[in-house]
Amino acid sequence: MRVFITRNIPDIGPAKLRATGWEIDQWHSDEVIPRATLLEKVKGADAILSLLTERIDGELLEAAGPQLKVVANLAVGFDNFVVGEMTQRHVIGTNTPEVLTDTTADLAWALLMSTARMLPQAQKYVHDGKWTTWGPLLFRGQDIHHATLGLIGVGRIGAAMARRASGFEMKVVYYDAYRRQDLEEKYGYHYASSVEEVLRQADFVSVHTPYMPETHHLINADRLKMMKPTAILINSARGPIVDPKALYDALHNGTIWAAGLDVTSPEPIHMDDPLLTLDNCLIVPHIASASMQTRDNMSELAADNIINVLSHKAPKTPVNKDAVVAQGLG
Repeated sequence: MRVFITRNIPDIGPAKLRATGWEIDQWHSDEVIPRATLLEKVKGADAILSLLTERIDGELLEAAGPQLKVVANLAVGFDNFVVGEMTQRHVIGTNTPEVLTDTTADLAWALLMSTARMLPQAQKYVHDGKWTTWGPLLFRGQDIHHATLGLIGVGRIGAAMARRASGFEMKVVYYDAYRRQDLEEKYGYHYASSVEEVLRQADFVSVHTPYMPETHHLINADRLKMMKPTAILINSARGPIVDPKALYDALHNGTIWAAGLDVTSPEPIHMDDPLLTLDNCLIVPHIASASMQTRDNMSELAADNIINVLSHKAPKTPVNKDAVVAQGLG
């Protein structure tokens, strides 16, 4: 068996794969593998351990060959997978959900607190040597306690974000395609009938919906205008869910107070992007799952999925169960 790993990742996963005695090939770099190199490297692979930066489409599947059985993403998202093409060729796709839920919610909450209390601006103020005295008008941010948190999407990560709000005695209002009456009854969350209703009510809006054609630029100019001028937008889901030009205009013109972004569109963000000129837009480089333990867990889960499939067992976290059945593992 031959496995190709597309990047440097925590070694717990590759070590587990090497222990099988299979041939393990890896792109030893922290940068994205060039597409032409990727297409060459996957030839003859029985399994691929990929990142979101590698598009798994018909071209790649054709280059890999008919023996390819599984592509294991080191991510909970899988918008880099062309799932229909994979399923048609009976190639199983897997992801790494659950192991990163709380870590991702922690980062989203950190963005919320940092933007609300203007921590990046305050740190820069100190580093620039401008702190000369205590000032009653200095860095007056927004209160978090007793405010309203609005959630767009209440899956695993959205629900974890809501739990963090309870410690600040926040009201939680949410919109999701699937109403979570269990959470409403257990925690007192409030269901909104639309995204627009959430935007109008919330002091903080946190985006946790999957990226798909229906959610492309879900947060656009018209919807940003529905938010309060003191509201803060947090996006730790996928960059293209938010229209970046509309967000810049809203922040620049004072339509909303601030934004905290773990993801951008494009990604990485271009250094001439106008969002980088704003001190009320905090941007970090897609690090929501970046704790030592969680990244180890993701690496191990991706490896376990590959080992299971190549050992004729069902993977732990498939995204296209029809391919699992087609391989006789379901």
